[in-house]
Amino acid sequence: MQITVNIDPDQLKRARELTGIVDICDLANEGLRALIERESARRLIEHGGTMPDLKDIPRRRPETLLEND
Repeated sequence: MQITVNIDPDQLKRARELTGIVDICDLANEGLRALIERESARRLIEHGGTMPDLKDIPRRRPETLLEND
């Protein structure tokens, strides 16, 4: 999909410096992926307390931790 956007040149420069991504299309796609990940995590956090009666899920501990107990 092609789209025309106005991008702040200072933000574009900073994003390129931080990521090493030079191509604007790749940089925009990476930015969208990061935004989606952040917002998905935020939504999971918001819904984290919706099942207060849920029993703890048993988890296995690595052997190294068990040996040190």
